[in-house]
Amino acid sequence: MPKTLLIANRGEIACRVIRTARAMGLRTVAVHSDVDASALHVALADAAVSLGGAAPGESYLLGEKIIAAAKATGAELVHPGYGFLSENPEFAEACAEAGLTFVGPSAAAMRAMGLKDAAKATMEAAGVPVVPGYHGSDQSDDVLADAADRIGYPVLIKAVAGGGGKGMRQVNRAEDFAEALRAARAEAKGAFGNAHVLVEKFVSKPRHIEVQVFGDGTRALHLYERDCSLQRRHQKVIEEAPAPGMTEEMRQAMGAAAVRAAEAIGYSGAGTVEFIVDASEGLRADRFYFMEMNTRLQVEHPVTEEITGIDLVEWQLRVAMGEALPMRQEDIPLAGHAFEARLYAEDVPAGFLPATGTLTHLAFPEGVRAETGVHTGDAVSPWYDPMIAKVVVHGPTRDVALARLSRALEETQVAGLVTNLGFLGALARHPRFASGDVDTGLIAAELDELTEQPETTPEMLAWAALLGGGFVSAAEKPGFGFMLWAPLVQTVVVQLGDETVSCRITPHGPEQIDVAIGDDRVEARRTGAGWTLNGTRAPEAHVAERTVTLFDRGHAHVITLLDPLERGGGDAAAEGLILAPMPGLVQAVHVKAGDTVEAGTPLAVLEAMKMEHVFRAAVAGTVAEVLTTSGAQVSQGDPLVRMDYAGEDAA
Repeated sequence: MPKTLLIANRGEIACRVIRTARAMGLRTVAVHSDVDASALHVALADAAVSLGGAAPGESYLLGEKIIAAAKATGAELVHPGYGFLSENPEFAEACAEAGLTFVGPSAAAMRAMGLKDAAKATMEAAGVPVVPGYHGSDQSDDVLADAADRIGYPVLIKAVAGGGGKGMRQVNRAEDFAEALRAARAEAKGAFGNAHVLVEKFVSKPRHIEVQVFGDGTRALHLYERDCSLQRRHQKVIEEAPAPGMTEEMRQAMGAAAVRAAEAIGYSGAGTVEFIVDASEGLRADRFYFMEMNTRLQVEHPVTEEITGIDLVEWQLRVAMGEALPMRQEDIPLAGHAFEARLYAEDVPAGFLPATGTLTHLAFPEGVRAETGVHTGDAVSPWYDPMIAKVVVHGPTRDVALARLSRALEETQVAGLVTNLGFLGALARHPRFASGDVDTGLIAAELDELTEQPETTPEMLAWAALLGGGFVSAAEKPGFGFMLWAPLVQTVVVQLGDETVSCRITPHGPEQIDVAIGDDRVEARRTGAGWTLNGTRAPEAHVAERTVTLFDRGHAHVITLLDPLERGGGDAAAEGLILAPMPGLVQAVHVKAGDTVEAGTPLAVLEAMKMEHVFRAAVAGTVAEVLTTSGAQVSQGDPLVRMDYAGEDAA
């Protein structure tokens, strides 16, 4: 029996695999890049090997180095996690050639499902329904455009390789097809090294429902469905199991189709068959279509574990070590309801741009399953996916589970960088989601409401001034008292975004402090239950040097203390500067100094997290200066272009 497992991955999935492997008595080996040397998965493993570098191409995608690390540490098993090399058939073959057991399907099964066009042909042959579309090898512009015309708009252009919404564009009109095709090809080429695409009919009220399958190379079974319809730009946000509104007839039909798909390619291990469901008339057994198969463990696998009580990683390891499937189809339980919310470091008001920084505080409420690969003090770097954690809950019914999810998100605390936590909480509380009326367009339709930012009240500003100024502590213990040499009234200047506010603080004792902010007065009082502000309990907070983060139902209000004489720096927008909102690679610069542009004219294209971001002129003007070049690597805040909106050089 194998004794040592190497995890060829990082972050939360590496930590997740290590947890189960250790419970099974296996010794674990982590691999890491230079920037991950002190990461949580490295600390949890019994041994660790450095792969060097920072970017995935310099570390986690180096199959030869990973195999060498396995051989050097005596590992017999290699678990790929998800992403990176998890669906790379050449890596699976290389492991076998080196005498290692790859914890996953065969290279042949991966290849059968690796390209969407070939996979759909295989599924049609196996009797699995597929969406009408063009999956041909002729990739000329005219052929693809003609196919879109025949299928009928709206259509989806999708990369034949990869997933995660990359290389995918929805096109509603024929005149937009050429530009959408160009962008999809460029994104697919950058993300997967393959610019080939397919064209499919866009389903008007689509739901994304997937089925968890497990095979032993001969037979397969399913572990019910997951609904992943809550998506933003084709990327999953909140997943649940089972799917709301699912009928037994449809569950049996989808499960049987997923099992046929797995058995058609001799599948071994954990896999997921994804279906697009036309929910325009509710869930019907004749309205689901094969979309793709992920030949690995899915990010959202915990919700399946919660409703079945089955450890999918344990099953992966047992099947990889030669055991038969641990259960029969009829013995797999289905109990209750589960949700998973993906907590990301991203700037929601700025359009969900990926964010980087150091986690100065990270805490989850008791009773919540938090799958994470980071802890307080860790940095979220620009090199990898900015996921902080997956917040997972279970309940006996959907309503109870959703209430638990909402409470869990409200009580989760993150400081040091911006996140989508408030957005997730708003989504969990949204009445359409609560009713089970979900489809992949819900977030886009309700985006303004879901991204609305709460007001920072005078009470919050006062509380930040008291905490940051040392008058009280975040632990609710009075920290000021009377000091004979201190003035009776002190002024603390705080900054919230671009706004600077003076707070006049008058202590009347260690448990009574008044704060005046303009015409507003805040009475801070210490009670047996802690501090109150104008009679309402003060929010929980984290203080790091001069920055105070207040936690308000999942939203973080970040308030900075300033010296009363300090003022902010220049305004980049007023100077006409267009800044990089995140680290990335400049893919193209479309203008030069002196060019006259109209509002909406593309100026530059930045690639970040394998997605293209086009920067356009806000209003008509003249390009005063181009401050970057195509191919340049830029950091957050670096200037790209300086515009003269007034018609003359402002320099």
